[in-house]
Amino acid sequence: MKVELNGRFTFGDHSSFRKLIEEIRSQEAETQILDLSGVEFIDSAGLGMLLLARDEGEKSRATVVLKGAQGQVKRMLEVARFDTLFKLED
Repeated sequence: MKVELNGRFTFGDHSSFRKLIEEIRSQEAETQILDLSGVEFIDSAGLGMLLLARDEGEKSRATVVLKGAQGQVKRMLEVARFDTLFKLED
C-alpha cells in the first residue's frame, strides 16, 4: 500500500490521519509506504503520528517505509533519528 501525503503535516491533520491508521490496520500488505515527497513541513505532532503508523504496522507485521522526505521534513526525521525506527528511502 502506498499513501501520498501533501502540504503541512501537523496536529491539525490528526483526525484524517486516524483514518489512514485504520486503513493500515485493515491492509495485509507486508510493506506500507508513506510518500512524504509532497510534505513541505512537519511538526512534532506529525512525527508522533508517523510513530503511530509504525506501531500499527508492527501489529500487522508490516514494515512502514518513509519515502521522499525533503527539506525541513528530511531534517526533522534526521534530528529525531527516525532512521533508527523506519526504513527511509529517497
